[in-house]
Amino acid sequence: MTGSDPRTASSAAPLTGPAAPCWVTLMTRHRETAERFYSQVLGWSFRPGRLGSDFSVAYRGQVPVAGLFAVSSSFQVAVAWTPYFSVEDANVAAARIRERSGTVAVGPLTLGKGRGVLASDRDGAAFGLWERTEPSTSPPAPADHAHAWLRLRTRNAFDAAIFYGEVLDWASGRPGGCDVAYEGEEVIVRCGGHPLARISSGAVESAADPLVRPHWQVQFPVADLAETVAAAERHGGTLVEDRTGFEGTEVTLRDPDGALFAVTDVRSPA
Repeated sequence: MTGSDPRTASSAAPLTGPAAPCWVTLMTRHRETAERFYSQVLGWSFRPGRLGSDFSVAYRGQVPVAGLFAVSSSFQVAVAWTPYFSVEDANVAAARIRERSGTVAVGPLTLGKGRGVLASDRDGAAFGLWERTEPSTSPPAPADHAHAWLRLRTRNAFDAAIFYGEVLDWASGRPGGCDVAYEGEEVIVRCGGHPLARISSGAVESAADPLVRPHWQVQFPVADLAETVAAAERHGGTLVEDRTGFEGTEVTLRDPDGALFAVTDVRSPA
C-alpha cells in the first residue's frame, strides 16, 4: 500500500476544512469496491458520512480529504471525480451558470450541512457548487498543505477563466479570495495566495477520447509515483496516460469502476 503525500503540495491551497475553496467527490457505482481501491492506492481510511449509506468520507489521518458517493446508477450521472467549489449562495451561483450558457443538472439541493449543485460549463466540463449552511466540526487541513489539486482541460483557457471567474467571484479582490493569472499558455488560479488549479487550452468537445474532451481532472500528489501506479494496477486500476515534463510526471489512472484521476510527483500545480 502506498499513500497520498500532502507534503509535496506545500505551496498549494488546501481543499479540506470549512474555509477551503474546493472539495472533491467521487461519483461511483460501488462504494465498498471504491473504498478498498483507494485505501490500497492512496492510503485513505473511510468513515460513514451524514448523507446515508451510499456516502462516505475519505480521511488522511484525521483530516477529511474527499467524499465518495455511490449514486451514479440511481441518478444516472457519470462515474467521475468532480470538484465542488465553495460559494456564498448556491442559488446566485446557479443562476450565473445558466446566464452564461452553462448547464445546471442537479440542485441546489440541501445535503447535510450545506446545499449542493451539480453543473457543467458551456464546454461540457462537469463541476459542482457547495454552499455551507452549518459550521464544520471537522479539523481543517494545515494551511500550507493540499491533498489534491485541479486541472481544467478546456477549449479555450481565457474563455473558461472568464466563465468561472464570473460564476465563482474569482478576481473579486476580496481578502483570501481566488485570483487568476495568465502564465505562458495556461491560467493559474490561486486562492489566498496558494495555487489551486491550472486551466489549459486545447480540449475538443467532440473527441472520442475522454482525456481530450473538456473536463476537470483531480490530481493527488504522492510520495512514490511508481509504487502508487503499481498498487493501482494490482487492485484493478488501469494506467491511461503518462505525461512527463520539466516539472515532473503526471500519471492518469482509471479506477475499477471507470473513474479517471491523476497521481503526480509535481510539487505545485503552478
